Amino acid sequence: MKIAVIGTGKTGGKVVELLGDECSETFDNHNPSTVEKLKQSDAVIIFVPGDAVPEIIDDVLEAGIPAAWGSTGYDWPADLDEQVKAKNTKWVLASNFSLGMNVIRKSIQAISKASDILKDPEFHIHEVHHVHKKDAPSGTALSWKEWLDKEAEVTSAREGDVKGIHELTVKTATEEITLKHKALDRALFAEGAIWAAKQLVENPDIETGVHAFGQLFDQLIMEED
Repeated sequence: MKIAVIGTGKTGGKVVELLGDECSETFDNHNPSTVEKLKQSDAVIIFVPGDAVPEIIDDVLEAGIPAAWGSTGYDWPADLDEQVKAKNTKWVLASNFSLGMNVIRKSIQAISKASDILKDPEFHIHEVHHVHKKDAPSGTALSWKEWLDKEAEVTSAREGDVKGIHELTVKTATEEITLKHKALDRALFAEGAIWAAKQLVENPDIETGVHAFGQLFDQLIMEED
């Protein structure tokens, strides 16, 4: 399998490193992607900032190959699913490609449901990332709030080269509950993106259109069960 990579920054660089000979070509500001170049690969993995997505989204669509997007801070078109289906291809979008984050998602959903028995709980989500991350709060923090489905304060900090720390605190007058996820190496995001891209290419049960990373994970886990 040959997989192209758009964006060779901190996480994109890890993707290239882990792909090794499976990396067909890398694209960045010095080597912009084109439709014809993208068509030479089986899939593409994309880690660019949200403000760079408009520059490449049309070419990725036109190329018609499966795409795993790790871009945050971008408002995807409302008809994106229809556009991807029209090209008879598959995309997966993720605010965080950590496979372990799906364990967190299940945990947050359980906390949300169980917290209904608590007296006046307050919810706080705090995230920390490296100083070069442009969007705040992070896409992952916003996903946590969505999974929680409760009113929650969301705060952010930018420090050094932090790879990603997310923490949910549930507090009442008499107790406090904390759930924390800490990324130790950006390889975890690269591993998840590569896994997702390969699933899009190899798994015939994944339908055309746009999938959230969590939905893809749930579908494949259910198949294994």
